[in-house]
Amino acid sequence: MSKTKVLIVDDSAVVRKFMTDALKDVPDIEVVGTAMDPFIAADKIKTLQPDVITLDIEMPRMDGLTFLQKLMMIKPMPVIMVSSLTDRGASETIRALEYGAIDFVLKPKAEETGKSWDDFRYRLIEKIETAKHLSIKQRKVKERTVVTKDNVQSHLESSNSVYVIGASTGGTEVIEEILTSMNSDFPGIVVTQHMPPKFTEAFANRMNSFAEIFIKEASDGDRVKKGSALIAPGGMQMLLRKDSSGYFVEVNDDPPKNRHKPSVDILFSSAAAAAGENATGIILTGMGADGASGLLEMMQAGSDTIAQDEASCVVFGMPREAIRLGGVQRIMNIESIINYMKAKG
Repeated sequence: MSKTKVLIVDDSAVVRKFMTDALKDVPDIEVVGTAMDPFIAADKIKTLQPDVITLDIEMPRMDGLTFLQKLMMIKPMPVIMVSSLTDRGASETIRALEYGAIDFVLKPKAEETGKSWDDFRYRLIEKIETAKHLSIKQRKVKERTVVTKDNVQSHLESSNSVYVIGASTGGTEVIEEILTSMNSDFPGIVVTQHMPPKFTEAFANRMNSFAEIFIKEASDGDRVKKGSALIAPGGMQMLLRKDSSGYFVEVNDDPPKNRHKPSVDILFSSAAAAAGENATGIILTGMGADGASGLLEMMQAGSDTIAQDEASCVVFGMPREAIRLGGVQRIMNIESIINYMKAKG
């Protein structure tokens, strides 16, 4: 089997060397070149024909976002962003996912311990291994209209039913498509998307700026209201709970499950217990099996359960595992999921 050819694009010589060294002993990956800026990268893409690109955001002469937009218009290919854990890094990475990047890895700070760099290496290899199987289509940036609304959830009505959504790789675009299709009368939605701290807040805030419904990163005790969606905060676990006033979320610092924090399984399991037949569980694109057992629990508790179909997934791993376990009642593409949700209400 041929090796996956990787081009590393980063203005830091230290990072380029570390990433090259991190990948050199992986049997089915070959670093075919490096570039310190997008202009050099463009030339090397032509000559080296890489299968996957890792791309920094902040670079000289042309920033990574501008280069990514141009690349997705001219030569779509799997791109993994290398991002910093800052407010700006989070915001720009969310935009990169919109522009067509398939995923991102967090770049440790130079002073961080070896464990952080080991984790970076592990996640980089995992995402490259996933990326090599993907077919990337030409991408144009969507035109969006900023929606002016009262960013206060307190006046919204409690929701008698709840939609519970889980996703990982490729999920940001799908979740955005779903949430921005719903109106202010739609039942409450709670979402776990695999992301680190800061990124979930940036993701929620960006969607909220052009969605009709109210979208925010969840805080402990937030009520589940009609016309709103709560996004599980990165680095925390989120559970659905119920009391005499309706549904709310518990956000805590419990350990990871399936290596994830937030974990889809934890959210789905809590929804099975708290909402049962009043919940609809939807598992979307993502690698691994997180959410599969929780969705089965939801179905066994009387919930409606849906999986995204293979053709519309970036990565079919999570839906496939949920289907394999027998916890899925309906398999649909994104358009069908949205239409089903609207019809069901």
